[in-house]
Amino acid sequence: MEVGADNSKMPSDERDYALKPLDFKAIAERSAEAEAQRPTWSGRLDFILASVGYAVGLGNVWRFPYLCYSSGGGAFMIPYLTMVILCGIPLLYMEFAIGQYSRLGPVHAFAKICPLFKGVGLATVVISFVFSTYYNVLMSWALFYLFNSFKAVLPWTSCNNTWNAVGNCSSGFPGNNTHLQSASQQFFDHRLLEKTSGIEEAGGLRWELFGYLFISWVIVYLCIFKGVKSTGKVVYFTAVFPYFILFALLINNVQLPGAKNGILYFVTPVWSKLFEVKVWVHAAAQVFNSIGIAFGSMISMASYNKFNNNILRDVLIVSFTNSFTSILAGFVIFSAIGYMAHVHNLPVDNIATDGPGLVFVVYPEVLSTMPFYQLWAPLFFFMLLCLGLDSQVNISNTPINIVKTFDSVKLTGRCVIIKQLWVFSSPLSLLLPAQGGIYVFQLMDHYTAVVSLVFLAFFEVVAVCWIFGKLRRRCPRMQGKTPNIYFRLCWLLLCPMLVLIILISSIAQYTPAHYGKYKYPLWAEWVGWGVSLVSIVWIPLGAIQEMYNNKGSFLEVSARHIFRRVTVFSRYKVYHLSCGKCIYTRLHNEMFAVLS
Repeated sequence: MEVGADNSKMPSDERDYALKPLDFKAIAERSAEAEAQRPTWSGRLDFILASVGYAVGLGNVWRFPYLCYSSGGGAFMIPYLTMVILCGIPLLYMEFAIGQYSRLGPVHAFAKICPLFKGVGLATVVISFVFSTYYNVLMSWALFYLFNSFKAVLPWTSCNNTWNAVGNCSSGFPGNNTHLQSASQQFFDHRLLEKTSGIEEAGGLRWELFGYLFISWVIVYLCIFKGVKSTGKVVYFTAVFPYFILFALLINNVQLPGAKNGILYFVTPVWSKLFEVKVWVHAAAQVFNSIGIAFGSMISMASYNKFNNNILRDVLIVSFTNSFTSILAGFVIFSAIGYMAHVHNLPVDNIATDGPGLVFVVYPEVLSTMPFYQLWAPLFFFMLLCLGLDSQVNISNTPINIVKTFDSVKLTGRCVIIKQLWVFSSPLSLLLPAQGGIYVFQLMDHYTAVVSLVFLAFFEVVAVCWIFGKLRRRCPRMQGKTPNIYFRLCWLLLCPMLVLIILISSIAQYTPAHYGKYKYPLWAEWVGWGVSLVSIVWIPLGAIQEMYNNKGSFLEVSARHIFRRVTVFSRYKVYHLSCGKCIYTRLHNEMFAVLS
């Protein structure tokens, strides 16, 4: 449709969605006003470091090395890197483009670009909120170990303590095939957690652990209470410091006897594992978790960019740094495990354990046998604190920023909103430092960071790549050129297809959550699915609400939304062709008009 065309002869449905002639003076005023009201990063490096700090977290240190350990060693690199190239990079580019193009958080951005799937934006905020309530417990554990590592004798090295089980403790590392437990394992189970026998037995509140959890929340509060201005300054240290420690530990570890065996175990492929579907599912889940796809945080952070920021460069930096850090952490962890296996005369495959135990059980034991452990132990746990802090700060920022943008919320000031949200989440947080809290943590992590995330990633791809359908033309115009065929192919075909296959495979090969050898009762499984539905349910609810407001079926409402987008783009394209030399400025203004 051409500019200034007569809309009176159009059908009523089409006329409702047609654009009125543009008042460029008003558009420019609204655009300038939005730029002035929306805070931006102090510098280009702030956004890059914040994104890297969010993507690079504790999962790079313990989840990635363990997945390599259990999924064929070097063979896991093939599905992992495949998922990074075909899903991770394109979807991260998509989320950066949505945030920077709309200058809105995930809730409002999805409501604008795809009203039928506006529930996806709210679901990403809900999953970030749920994730932040239990992710912070990892920081409290890191604080606990950090303060205990300053003692003259590391408390997890001996069996002569009150928390040790007499006759069942080994001062070395007995391996996974004996009835004995290492002193490090018993310190984690009986001193840190005071673990009960199962989720059925909640036990009492661990007040000491609750204190560390409170301290970690205070640290997060100090990092985010001033918004992106304070967050951008914090990441200059927290995002860079872990790399000094990782490289220092790697240099130290490769000189230890047995380190070579651990590294060879890490990089040697078991090719038969490539034919197992769960290996590919684990690779995809690791990419989504690590990069932060479908959490809404990347959209929220990108919304504070300037409109013409080079997001393609930022996407490549964040993706490469994230994958590089995972592989670097793998070399650090497995060189230490090889040394540990050499010291205790055990095979390498009898050392590593699942979940947080790789960091909080195996590595403390390794640190205690290293030269100058009084130096390495505090630095290692301080590094874990920095890794957790980067991710937690940006995860917590997402629901806070969304609440702040709702006009109906009568809260004045960012600090008040933070306090209100944390008061709301405190009942759930109190379950985690309880004696049975580890079972709640593992249950929430499985059903939030794996099950919910795959669902949200699929519907996000459908909403943006298929229903909205013009991302490849709209958002990347900020860069002054159309994205290449690689991104267009991934957005329209490969990403949706791969995510759908992963989703179907996950359902077909569903395995209940477990913690070590402990299997959750049936009621706990239902609770876990309830935790998943807390975020997923907003997607159908948003679609139902949109169909109710527009008086039509799912297909009818979908067709109207698609027609609206095509109509908008036809005007957008015609005007683009008549812009001449003013293409960039007027293109920016018309984008803003469409979203307004």
